Amino acid sequence: MLSLVQNENMKIYRRMRTWILLVLLIVFCCLVSFIDHYDKSNSQGGDWRASLQQSIQDNQAQLASPDLPEFIKEQMEDSIKISQHSLDNNIPPVQNTMWGGVMTLSGLVQIITLFTVIIAGDMVASEFTWGTIKLLLIRPASRTKILFSKYVSTLLFSLLLLLVLFLSAILVNGILYGFQDVGLPYLSVGANGVVQESSMPLHVFGTYALKLVELVMVVTLAFMISTVFRSSSLAIGFSIFIMLAGQLVTLFLMRYSWGKYYLFANTDLTQYLEGGRPLIEGMTMGFSIAVLAVYFVLFNVLSWIIFKKRDVAA
Repeated sequence: MLSLVQNENMKIYRRMRTWILLVLLIVFCCLVSFIDHYDKSNSQGGDWRASLQQSIQDNQAQLASPDLPEFIKEQMEDSIKISQHSLDNNIPPVQNTMWGGVMTLSGLVQIITLFTVIIAGDMVASEFTWGTIKLLLIRPASRTKILFSKYVSTLLFSLLLLLVLFLSAILVNGILYGFQDVGLPYLSVGANGVVQESSMPLHVFGTYALKLVELVMVVTLAFMISTVFRSSSLAIGFSIFIMLAGQLVTLFLMRYSWGKYYLFANTDLTQYLEGGRPLIEGMTMGFSIAVLAVYFVLFNVLSWIIFKKRDVAA
């Protein structure tokens, strides 16, 4: 099994396309960090205390509006408490530190997903496109082991991209903002309404870990699609279309209660961080995990069944 995984990794990393994707990811990371840092420097002028005081005044003025939804009021009240706690304890807001930049770059997980989908959509379909599937099947390894090795290699590649993003985000934003705030606490409002301090590195790591769940689900879907099509270009194109259209469909299904069973309504688990409001009423962290688990098993079972029964006589 280990030799099969090594063989699949060799197929991935010996292609120029793979290294181009890695370089593009680092370039995107640098560009987004520089632009974000430039915008913050121009808008805040470097005086974070004055900026927080102005933010408190603006939120208090908006709270006076009778038409403001209740959940928006709660978010503003929490924001006021956190801002006041920062002023009282001389804690700069996370946006003005390296951790703010690292959190901003967590949005680039969508780029990682796109890059990994390109690899995942090609893993099985390309073997049929080039006719190399016959060379794999004449080996003593079973079809199950061959498919599993391809899936593991794809997941390892996605994990590598996420690790590159995380380390690049820390390095680039550490250079831009400085590493002096590495021990900055993460501020949140507890159930009792009191501001709590926790570990910022753990919070950032947890956010990226939840993003990994979304990445694994989309990659698993793309891998299943790769087992369906014989054409690698068709498999990649269809996988990218589903990934991009999935979020648009989610916005449409938000109005229906049964929309909470849709895959892409549950992939972003960060919506539950710090008591966040879910996309659809009735959704919870446990519910989304259960739905994702069902989809995960379904996609892998379908991949296995299709690959086991695929006719390679051509």
